[in-house]
Amino acid sequence: MDLEKRPPGSGPQEPPRRSDAEGCLTVAIRIPLRIVVLLLVVPVRLVWDALVVGGRFLRDTVLRPFGRALALLGRALIVWPAVGLWRYVVVPAARGVAWLGRYLLVVPAVWLYRWVLAPAGHAVLWVAGGVGAVLAAVGRGLYAAGALVGRYLLVVPATWLYTWVLTPVGHALAWCGRGIAWCLRMVATGAGTALYWTARILLVLPAVALWRWVLAPVGRGLAVVGREAAAALGHAWRIAGHVSLAVGRFLAAVFRLLVGDPAWWVYRTLLTPVGHVVRDAIWRPVAEASRGVGRAVRKALADVRGSVRRARADVRRALFGEPVKERPVARREPSAARARTLGSSTTALTKD
Repeated sequence: MDLEKRPPGSGPQEPPRRSDAEGCLTVAIRIPLRIVVLLLVVPVRLVWDALVVGGRFLRDTVLRPFGRALALLGRALIVWPAVGLWRYVVVPAARGVAWLGRYLLVVPAVWLYRWVLAPAGHAVLWVAGGVGAVLAAVGRGLYAAGALVGRYLLVVPATWLYTWVLTPVGHALAWCGRGIAWCLRMVATGAGTALYWTARILLVLPAVALWRWVLAPVGRGLAVVGREAAAALGHAWRIAGHVSLAVGRFLAAVFRLLVGDPAWWVYRTLLTPVGHVVRDAIWRPVAEASRGVGRAVRKALADVRGSVRRARADVRRALFGEPVKERPVARREPSAARARTLGSSTTALTKD
């Protein structure tokens, strides 16, 4: 018994159709295609995961330490010698060359420009200004005469020719050109209409029929096949990933039982005590000795730099003499010891 009320005149309603309903072609090709793709993808995924794990192991155990060793070797053989060469050879030599260039080239050139070239240039500019003023006056006169002659010999005849001859001829030619253009436009319109309908009947309608009844159905079928192939490939790749993960965990467990645990036992019970002995008996004394050598080398380099600075100061003092010292300026206010007071015998009132 139907207890729900329906509006009058409404019959039985059809169930709504799914928007993602699939056709029989999709269902027929999906399962076989996924099985075939899975059988093809699982070996590829296993090989890919094995290559990835091997590459990471090679990077962490071989390539990265080798790269660090190469970087340290390059720093010791190239960077540090280059820095020392730049700091202790190139920079002092460049400073010496700059000092020589300043006093041998720049200072004489500035003196020559200030006291020879600049006065000569000012004199040349003054003479050129006078000559230019004279030439400007002559040029203005010639320009005025030429303008008057050109007006009555060229401009007035050209204006009359344009107004009474060229303008009427141009209007007539323009009217003829408009008529010819209208005729050509009508002929082109008729020819274009005929070509349009001919091309439509012979090309467009057959092409539309071919697209609608042949190419579109074939394309839809190929699209279904391609979509299902892509979905099957993704599904098979995910399943192969799970299979590869299980195989990798099994191999890791076997490797840990056969290699990892014995190696850890050997490292913990044998290599660690030996390493502690080597560290305390050999490495630490060698490190302390190397640090002492480094401190001695740095102190020697500091003494050498101080000697170089003192020698450079002695050379500068021998070439240019001692620097001029500023004379102390006498203060206007007297000091506290020399201030005049009323009780002092040096005042003007009590002075003998």
